[in-house]
Amino acid sequence: MIILRDIELRRGSKLLLQDANVTIQPGQNLALIGANGSGKSTLFALLLGELGADHGEIQGMSNLRLSHMAQEVHATKLPAGEYVWRGDHRLAQLMDRLHELESRGDYAAAAPLHSELDAIDGYSAARRAEVLLQGLGFADDAPGRAVSDFSGGWRIRLNLARALMTPSDILLLDEPTNHLDLDATLWLQQWLQQYPGTLLMISHDRDFIDATCERILHIEQQQLRSYKGNYSQFEAQRAERLANQQASFEKQQRRIAEIDDFVRRFRYKATKAKQAQSRLKELERMQAIAPAHIDSPFDFSFPPADKTSDPLLRLDEAVLGYADIPVLQGVDLQLRPGSRYGLLGRNGAGKSTLLKSLVGQLPLLGGDITAGEHCHIGYFDQQQLEALDMEASPALHIQRLSPEAREQEILNFLGGFNFRGDAATSAVAPFSGGEKARLALAMVVWQRPNLLVLDEPTNHLDLEMRHAMEVALQAYEGALILVSHDRHMLRNTVEELLLVHDGRVDEYQQDLEGYEQWVLGNFRTEKPTEQVESDVDGSRKEKRQQAAAQRAKLRPLRKGLEKNETEMARVESQLQRIQQDLADTELYHESRKDELGALLQREGELKQRASELEEAWLVLQEELEAAGG
Repeated sequence: MIILRDIELRRGSKLLLQDANVTIQPGQNLALIGANGSGKSTLFALLLGELGADHGEIQGMSNLRLSHMAQEVHATKLPAGEYVWRGDHRLAQLMDRLHELESRGDYAAAAPLHSELDAIDGYSAARRAEVLLQGLGFADDAPGRAVSDFSGGWRIRLNLARALMTPSDILLLDEPTNHLDLDATLWLQQWLQQYPGTLLMISHDRDFIDATCERILHIEQQQLRSYKGNYSQFEAQRAERLANQQASFEKQQRRIAEIDDFVRRFRYKATKAKQAQSRLKELERMQAIAPAHIDSPFDFSFPPADKTSDPLLRLDEAVLGYADIPVLQGVDLQLRPGSRYGLLGRNGAGKSTLLKSLVGQLPLLGGDITAGEHCHIGYFDQQQLEALDMEASPALHIQRLSPEAREQEILNFLGGFNFRGDAATSAVAPFSGGEKARLALAMVVWQRPNLLVLDEPTNHLDLEMRHAMEVALQAYEGALILVSHDRHMLRNTVEELLLVHDGRVDEYQQDLEGYEQWVLGNFRTEKPTEQVESDVDGSRKEKRQQAAAQRAKLRPLRKGLEKNETEMARVESQLQRIQQDLADTELYHESRKDELGALLQREGELKQRASELEEAWLVLQEELEAAGG
């Protein structure tokens, strides 16, 4: 049992934590959450013994085997597999001693070491390290490659594998999914669910927390609060607590009204019934937990583009790859205003290749790419952080994009991304990864794109910023194509899924939960035939012809749905304006009796029209599903 009693932590003169008291039982899985800069990593450093508390004490750590995920790794020439198994320090000591004795020919002295190795399962260590590397998305040849061959993100994965390899009673993980793709995230989720020790994890991935943790420690306003349950339960509990605080009541009601409006506008937008139901349930959940985000420092949206094209961008029979080496072939993709695609696929399947080709960073090796006259792409990947000018301020970054923009307009805009005061006008150099990511995203939003191409945009972002980004993307009117290991982000912002696999891009016929179940149940096995169209029905050319015929069959139904949805949005907008007018108490005076009667009559007509449109939408949806759409 670990006990933190009356802990106070400071960073310089800044108070991070005060009077923190918590008891952690053996075998518990806990998530430590809080805004970036709130003190989570400092608390980890305290538990690791890297710094002392300014006040208070920790009990129960002295006899525990502790493993943690280092955030940096030196460019050693050690093979990656050996680097991982050397995370087991006892094993590494035995192996080094054994090698020393046997190299001297002292086999008698070496004999007892073999027994010790056998007792700690040392002879399977190399294979266990390989399994960890495979699970985290490394290629089959990775164990033999030098650590120095890998980039920074992959070295962080090596540190994660090394931490998992280390025998431990308590495991400390600091944002373990930050550099993982979705498949590796799901594998790690399964591994942690089976971990027998105590897990304390910093994470901003709510679905990952939900699946792995039973208790939440939340740092907020220098206080450490404990909540029973996973993140979703924490969010509901915190929402209830904040809802009882009258000072925020009006702001809560405004946010709930915004979500109500979003429900009305988007409940009929999904093209598949199962996804539509999932979206509606999530919107209802958002309404219930709205108060939990009232105090968020983030408030931004994507302004509509000045002009657009339809389609915005299309690929026809495209061959994509690097240096004349094809990675994907026969890619057909059309991005229209309102398209919302999420990309699935294992690491190395070609997701980033597809995105880089769409934005023009990679020339096509074959086929055609056609951009609409008014296609304006907003692109984000982790390289955008490295492209920032470290000597320039956030305000200057935006000013360079729009020299004519007024200073106050820029500062107001940056405030929505929590760059306020000195943070908006100071150099970027000392910024954290999360702050740099926020700035890079702000630069994308500022440019008013009508096609968003986002490659792992949530890396380094805390939970509140992720929530704000989801809300902004839900209201975004352009086309979206997204790669993310954050399932909550995918589930709430995209409507169609594409699977990148075996050198091609196919529509994924199930929902995200189906993909999760497949990955968790069949990791590194062949894909089930139900999930991806196979090639056994004929040649690629025949399949494309069949797909074209199917699209032609579905086109009038989809156009009917789009027309219906546009009309429904118009009716809802008119109805909302009338209901706002009806809320005016002055309207109910005798002198305005005729005006009131006219408004009530118009309200009734609009409600009737909305009901008719809803019924028509359901009929069209059933026809579309029956036709295979």
